[in-house]
Amino acid sequence: MTITTQRELRRVFWAQHPSLPRRRILNYSGNGTMYPTDTRVAFVEWLDAMQKAGEVNQALAQRATLGGEA
Repeated sequence: MTITTQRELRRVFWAQHPSLPRRRILNYSGNGTMYPTDTRVAFVEWLDAMQKAGEVNQALAQRATLGGEA
């Protein structure tokens, strides 16, 4: 499988990690929201592994965020 869009990347991540919390929490500045630390760390580690396995190209891996639709 080769993932080419951030939308697809997020869809696959959430499908493979159904137990991670999706509910956003207040960010440190209090002016927005973010995912809990466990979710953010899992995404970064998963994305790094996907890029190293050649399933995500480097350009997408460098610009991808977990933001967007949850």
